[in-house]
Amino acid sequence: MRTLVDIQKKLLPDLLSVMQKRYHILRYIQFMQPVGRRSLSLSLNLTERVIRSEVEFLKQQNLIEIHTTGMKLSEEGSVVLESLDSIMREVMGIDTLERQLRQKLKVKEVIIVSGNSDESPWVKNELGKACAIRMKSDLSGKHIIAVTGGSTIAAVADMLSFKPDGKELLFVPARGGLGETVQNQANTIVATMAEKLNAQYKLLYVPDQVSNESYQSFINEPSIREVLSLIKSSDIVLHGIGEAFAMAKRRNSPDEIMKKLMEGNAVGEAFGYYFDENGEIVHKVQTVGIQMEDLQNVEHIYAVAGGSSKAKAISSYMKSAPSNTVLITDEAAANEILKG
Repeated sequence: MRTLVDIQKKLLPDLLSVMQKRYHILRYIQFMQPVGRRSLSLSLNLTERVIRSEVEFLKQQNLIEIHTTGMKLSEEGSVVLESLDSIMREVMGIDTLERQLRQKLKVKEVIIVSGNSDESPWVKNELGKACAIRMKSDLSGKHIIAVTGGSTIAAVADMLSFKPDGKELLFVPARGGLGETVQNQANTIVATMAEKLNAQYKLLYVPDQVSNESYQSFINEPSIREVLSLIKSSDIVLHGIGEAFAMAKRRNSPDEIMKKLMEGNAVGEAFGYYFDENGEIVHKVQTVGIQMEDLQNVEHIYAVAGGSSKAKAISSYMKSAPSNTVLITDEAAANEILKG
């Protein structure tokens, strides 16, 4: 197949570029349906004239349906798109990119979706879908699954669609609340995942960042101590990776901490730890929930983050990440990391 693709690139380069364009259009419609032409044009950075022409072609091939509310994939379109996935990964060189990134970061596995979630927010849905599919293969038997918050992890919850049979799953938040929008809170995501998978869940009603005095007070509360014990016992952890200064702002960090991060050249954050480009810890906040040292005993770890703007953050955290981590990212972040 690799040889055939290489020959096609030489003899029929236009064919592959047209395939890629139509593949991206079908993918966008799948995630955003029903969707209008103008939205499609803006999101894929294609002119409305090109979109009109492509939409007409896809309609003639019975791959999409056009309704007053917008365009949707037809049943045949869904089948074709699913069949195209593996072919387009090879055409776009994503399989090769995954191998290169896995070797560079020295992690268990790397899964890459095409696109840039900075420019196309719907790519986050692709990240969520890829993580949901990969996670399904590890859900056998009894598991405690600790989950952080954030918009990318919320996308994983949105894309869960399978129903495990006879599996005893318990979801717990990996950290306290960050004061962000409700749908991106770890508690909300945990409840959504549990509902979708017919599983159990526990919530943690404490802030993410606390003083030492408050921390001691919290961990003496029986209900909080119970949840913290479950978090420490988790065998699956699902988490995001943040940009250092974005996370510091979300935590309303004081000026002295912002200065410390700046002087330490912090670029990435995970679990309350801020890292520089070499993976060294610049600062650690007192958080309620899972700690880096707890990850050493976790069997399955999924880190989900994408967008070219997150490349340095991902690279910095991965220098400290356990080797059994599975990284789910996008093409833009992967290319930036390999460049760096």
